[in-house]
Amino acid sequence: MRRPFALLAGVLLVGAFAVPASAAGGKGDKGFTISDPRITESSGLAASHRHPGVYWTHNDSSDGPYIYAVDSATGRTVARVALSGIGSPRDVEAISIGPDDQIYVGDIGDNLGGKWPYVWIYRLPEPKKLVDQTVRATQYVVKYTDGARDAESLVVDPKTGRVFIIDKNENGGHLFEGPAHLSASGTNYFRPVATVDLWATDAALSPNGEQLAVRGYFGGIYYDWNGGKIKRKGRLDVPLQRQGESVSYSADGTRLMYGSEGADSPVQAQDAPGGATKTPSGGGSSSASGSDGGSSGGNLKIGAVAVVVAAALLFGARRLFRRG
Repeated sequence: MRRPFALLAGVLLVGAFAVPASAAGGKGDKGFTISDPRITESSGLAASHRHPGVYWTHNDSSDGPYIYAVDSATGRTVARVALSGIGSPRDVEAISIGPDDQIYVGDIGDNLGGKWPYVWIYRLPEPKKLVDQTVRATQYVVKYTDGARDAESLVVDPKTGRVFIIDKNENGGHLFEGPAHLSASGTNYFRPVATVDLWATDAALSPNGEQLAVRGYFGGIYYDWNGGKIKRKGRLDVPLQRQGESVSYSADGTRLMYGSEGADSPVQAQDAPGGATKTPSGGGSSSASGSDGGSSGGNLKIGAVAVVVAAALLFGARRLFRRG
């Protein structure tokens, strides 16, 4: 995957504008560090349905057809699952778990910037036992109705099982809706249904199917889901990370877990805005308040300043590179 100008701006901002992560005081999982030396490009994250406290992840590319189960209590890999029945993965960027404990793996990245005529989604049942094993997967061919594109975000509606993809675009992307049921024998066309105001590197749906969280390298937005008819609600307090590539709700929906690429990569926990739990309840704490969902007035102001400075750095860097 490409290292964009925005990443340069985000790194430069770390020392000057970093806002302390909210104290993870709810019931959800804590942050952890992925310690497996085989996982150096963690590009997706999904909370297990069958195994409390376990998160599934995968490498970006050049690793083979593998996904890893990581115990958030220790950061250690407790199982590596090899996918059989598929071709050679090209650029795996996302993972999500849908109804009936089905894992969906998105081989949807495009390092050529939208040149590949099709991409793939793999589906497999989540293993009942966490041991190294091989599981047969189903492979789906995916095309977009308006042409090829790069994407790093895939979510599965927990109520309907419909798959959605968000493309990665510097000027903001779109939410693409797949067919009601994926077909393994034909091409699955995804069509744009809503705009997403972010250069998205990953996304996640809350366990109750009511909230969509979308992250970028140093920012994020959350939406009311409404079955894919999304409505913007506010900003996410995304921690500044070395290369922020993944996000997942905790299994109980109270936390957002933000992951990064690199060896010994950290996964940081933040309280989920609005308390997006499995069973909605009144009240509850939220990391977002106010009209645009900032965690507090101070954090929102600092975040706004950081975004302005980042934009200036991005603009300056692009001008510099163009001159070169």
